[in-house]
Amino acid sequence: MSTDAIVLLKQDHKEIRKLFREFDQTGKTAVKTKGKIVDRILEALTVHTYLENECMYPSVRELLPDLEEEVLESYEEHHVADVLCMELAAMSPDNERFDAKTTVLIENVTHHIDEEEQDWFPKVRAGLSRKQLQEIGARMIELRAKAPRKPYQPGAVKKVADAILS
Repeated sequence: MSTDAIVLLKQDHKEIRKLFREFDQTGKTAVKTKGKIVDRILEALTVHTYLENECMYPSVRELLPDLEEEVLESYEEHHVADVLCMELAAMSPDNERFDAKTTVLIENVTHHIDEEEQDWFPKVRAGLSRKQLQEIGARMIELRAKAPRKPYQPGAVKKVADAILS
């Protein structure tokens, strides 16, 4: 298993995109199935954004100050996704706005993933050494074990509060 931070984040992105496709391919009347898929999406996003916010972004911000503005934009994109995740976690899958809210979440996160993979990751890879990326990745692996799994858990809620209060 690679400990390269970018490889690890891309693996998360791949899993998240797979869940998005599952949701999109589920029929309109499959309310329970959609609810279960959204639960899995919320967990994957909660863990992923926690790892980026607590490890990847602060490390890049410190080591590559020229990427400061992009890191700040990423924090804000995560904040939007966090709010949508909190709302979805409190919403019943049979709510008339459930599918629409999930679609907005998918669109926002897909845009964020595309930006990271096409623009940000190449800049980070060019600016950091292989060893630095492996060290960041090793910390992310350690953090994953204690990462919040639900958007309303303390570690995840802290991210939303920090974004609002900052």
